Amino acid sequence: MRFLFLSGADKAPAWREAMLAKFPDASFDIWPDEVTDKADYDYAIVWRPPVGELKTFPNLKAILSLGAGVDGILVDTDLPTQVPIVRLVDRCLTEGMSEYVLYWTIHYHRKMDVYANWTREGIWKQLRQIDTRDRKVGFLGLGELGSDAAKKVAALGFDVAGWSRSEKHIDGVTSYYGDDGLTPFLNRSEILIVLLPLTESTTGIINAETLAALPEDACVINCARGAHVVDEDLLAALDSGHIRSATLDVFHTEPLPSDHPYWTHPKVVVSPHMASLTVPSSAADWMEQNINLIEAGEAPLNTVDLKRGY
Repeated sequence: MRFLFLSGADKAPAWREAMLAKFPDASFDIWPDEVTDKADYDYAIVWRPPVGELKTFPNLKAILSLGAGVDGILVDTDLPTQVPIVRLVDRCLTEGMSEYVLYWTIHYHRKMDVYANWTREGIWKQLRQIDTRDRKVGFLGLGELGSDAAKKVAALGFDVAGWSRSEKHIDGVTSYYGDDGLTPFLNRSEILIVLLPLTESTTGIINAETLAALPEDACVINCARGAHVVDEDLLAALDSGHIRSATLDVFHTEPLPSDHPYWTHPKVVVSPHMASLTVPSSAADWMEQNINLIEAGEAPLNTVDLKRGY
């Protein structure tokens, strides 16, 4: 068995160790320096591979994503469509995202952003504390990551709802779905968490219209993809006071350019796309499971539907 690694070379040693621990007789080659005969490779482990490169490996059995999102793979319009693309569904990745969401949900629920500003100004003042049952939290996207985070936020007593393409049944989470469900969902979401896949239909979904549909003083947490947000519209909503604050982990251009207004905006918190990072030693368990299925002649789990885009 031979693995092809198409991602940052700095990540390769940890992935090589993790995958060879699962498959000690395999080879693990880093693109492009270690690639020899392209016909010899069975599995490509990738994150934003060079456009057009994957089709040059004729015998791939699967393309394994290093992350939960696959938009960085699907930008390649010349993919080998006969090869299954497998999304990463990993315990550490899921738990890491839920930790990030829980942290910022509580931060905004308890208005720690307001207190932080008062601390800098030397203001001693208390705000009325809101019962968690009266705090409405909304998850825009209820896939693997969104569902887990929503359940954990609901377990703390928050009034949680989610919006998705089709109806979901999650204990403690009210389901809104489809085009007709989006505005009612937004109208009740005081803390909005964006965890959608990036597709043609979700690009720019956080815009002037959807931001205006949120309640006055709402907060936005985007830990999905930067292209979900129309930056100019979010900045305008923050400046107007309709949106109280935003935590942004993902951006149109990464790293975020040094002159971008998000860096210095008093109502924006920037984090460097670290809401949840893949842990190779954990993610290798998922890859091992899918590779064993493929080697046994079965279909892998969580393959990408190219028509839906996720």
